[in-house]
Amino acid sequence: MSTTLPVTADESADLETLRDVEKRVLWLSTAIVDHANRVRESTGGVKVGGHQASSASIVSIMTALWFGVLRPEDRVSVKPHASPVLHAINHLLGRLDARYLTTLRQKGGLQSYPSRSKDPDPVDYSTGSVGIGATAPIWGAIARRYAHGLGTRAGTGRQFSLVGDAELDEGAVWEAVLDPIVRELGEVTWIVDFNRQSLDRVVPDISVTRLQGLFEAAGWQVITVKYGRLLTDLYAREGGDALRRRIDTMSNPEYQRLLRCTAAELRERLPQSSDDHPDDGSAIASLLGDIDDDAVHAAIRNLGGHDLGALLDAYGRIDDTRPTVIFAYTVKGYGLATQGHPQNHSSLLSEDQMRELAAWAGTDLDEPWAPLSPDSAAARLCAESATRLTRPDETERSGSRPASQDHGPAELPEIPTDVGRTPTGTGTTQQALGRALLDLTRSAPEAARRVVTCSPDVASSTNLGGWLNKVGSWSPRERRDWFADDAETILHWRERPTGRHIELGIAETNLVGLLGELGATWSRWGEPLLPIGVLYDPFVARALEPWAFGMYAGGQSILVGTPSGVSLAPEGGAHQSITTPSIGLEQPGCVAFEPAFAVEVTWCLLDGLGRLGRPDGSSTYLRLSTRPVDQSAAAVPEDPAARERRRRQVVGGGYLLRRGERRPQVTIAAMGAVVPQALEAAERLDALGHPADVVVVTSGDLLFRALDTGDRAVLDAALPADRAAPLVTVLDGHPHTLAFLAGVHRVRARHLGVRGFGQSSDLADAYAVHGIDADGIVTAGLDVAAAL
Repeated sequence: MSTTLPVTADESADLETLRDVEKRVLWLSTAIVDHANRVRESTGGVKVGGHQASSASIVSIMTALWFGVLRPEDRVSVKPHASPVLHAINHLLGRLDARYLTTLRQKGGLQSYPSRSKDPDPVDYSTGSVGIGATAPIWGAIARRYAHGLGTRAGTGRQFSLVGDAELDEGAVWEAVLDPIVRELGEVTWIVDFNRQSLDRVVPDISVTRLQGLFEAAGWQVITVKYGRLLTDLYAREGGDALRRRIDTMSNPEYQRLLRCTAAELRERLPQSSDDHPDDGSAIASLLGDIDDDAVHAAIRNLGGHDLGALLDAYGRIDDTRPTVIFAYTVKGYGLATQGHPQNHSSLLSEDQMRELAAWAGTDLDEPWAPLSPDSAAARLCAESATRLTRPDETERSGSRPASQDHGPAELPEIPTDVGRTPTGTGTTQQALGRALLDLTRSAPEAARRVVTCSPDVASSTNLGGWLNKVGSWSPRERRDWFADDAETILHWRERPTGRHIELGIAETNLVGLLGELGATWSRWGEPLLPIGVLYDPFVARALEPWAFGMYAGGQSILVGTPSGVSLAPEGGAHQSITTPSIGLEQPGCVAFEPAFAVEVTWCLLDGLGRLGRPDGSSTYLRLSTRPVDQSAAAVPEDPAARERRRRQVVGGGYLLRRGERRPQVTIAAMGAVVPQALEAAERLDALGHPADVVVVTSGDLLFRALDTGDRAVLDAALPADRAAPLVTVLDGHPHTLAFLAGVHRVRARHLGVRGFGQSSDLADAYAVHGIDADGIVTAGLDVAAAL
């Protein structure tokens, strides 16, 4: 079944008029980069940069798309180096004032790459990290469908990715393309700018045939736009078959070299025969002999990616029942003096070359931003396209709202701060996650309705089984559960469009890419979601870059890393995370928690949910453990007011759990799974005549912020000044994570943690090897206390 309305070329987009617009787009995008580098005064002596050639290769593709077929409900991810083209188009559509055209890569101006959160004009998807922007519309399609299931604001629409062919080298691209859920997303369309050049060179072995096969095997529709109409007409003439064989079989470097040849050189180089076709050379020479030099020169660069009619025809053939990829053959730097040069990636046109381009485009280098003549057909097409592409929210947009924000701040159901449960017995923080989600469905069903969990094939091993059984798994269409009647099946996969868990294949990049888009629905479509992604903590580092990029782009989510640390002792060094606690502390746009007890998991999770889906919101990272802990050690106050005070301290970063009767000689600041070891060590130090306090750090991140900003209230709750003492910090992670705590009261300190790779063992041996057991803490405590 079709998921979106069919798209046909706008009949008003007369090709000659469209070519005039194309010329202006090429001029503006080139001039934006030229002004930033050649005209604007440089104050730092550093090249501003920009990509005139990379922009030029995709101008035709983007002109045909925006001024021919796009609808307001469609969304487009633009390849990073084509940002000047996007800004040029937005200017022609009246969405970007001319004063910004001189601000590329300048403070407060146009960003180096399309940015949804920082550019002054509308940008659908942030790009810049290779592969992440390309795949974002896949996850955007899922997020739109999911959000639409909660209301009607998300609507429909195609999700386009404009991808450079070199970007297909990125592994994240194929992880996304091959995920089984993707083949059902008919609204996804990729357009590959197939110019056969990367940053450094002409790519010798890139093969569209091989790439086509990969996409087809993944269930995609494949459309190829290889030749323009000039070459197509030549192929239809006598000798045309020979010319086509010659061009089809030559290597990429040889073809690129022909782009730099004169007509005379082309007449010499092109005629060639093969053993299978010995007469091809003479047939090609005869064919070229019948056309003039200008036609010979134009023919060799007449590729389909620069033929507006061929592009419009390809767009009209998109099948909305499955994802589509369009391979559009292009010339890097098309229309510029640098076209086809193997080192043109970051090259800049000279002033003389800019003046030649201006004359061809019908404009003036001295007045580069002069508008189209108001009574011209091109100006009318721009105005008509602007009207056609206007989104309902744009008519309501105020000057104070970011241009990237499609909708105003959306209202979320109230998120509770506590569900009233006090866990007892022995349990793990990992188990507490699933319990907290189920508690939320009872205490705040409207909020829970907007929770969507995701995992890369680890839902059961991260204790989401109960949640999954209750809410079901999301799928574009309902599938039969063939194990529903199997009495021995405990975990049930009820797949349907109303499910609230999305299960992906084993690819952490896909997980966080999806999280970023689920976390942007509040601003993109006005339907806020509360996305929670769960993965093994050792693989957080693998997922960090795309997750960080998602946050940069405005996506807000909760990432749960579990199980973590050497507390996962039997799994050995391959599955024991070390650096993730400090990663959480250092990541912008994110609050990091590592709770020690089950009740803290609930409080931190609810705090994280409360940060989502709002303009001043942020993401959260939760680091959880499979280490069983006696929950009574949390000593949660029974008095409601005292309990609330503890909760505020937990979500503020830390609290004093053990307060000795005498002034301490040692303070032990412990985080996460090793809190029981800290409590045991404190008892032993007391017995040795060295009174010890124990501070539970739930967020080194928030305590560091408090120290940095001088927020004494947070620090005084965790580390009271009147009980300042030599300090021992300990965590199941790298010790530098908490080393800053010594600076709160400028005390002598020892910092314990994991500095090396672990090995398979039992828990006691693992802690002893790294010196984070009670013995290690006692020894460190005696060392720092000895200075008193």
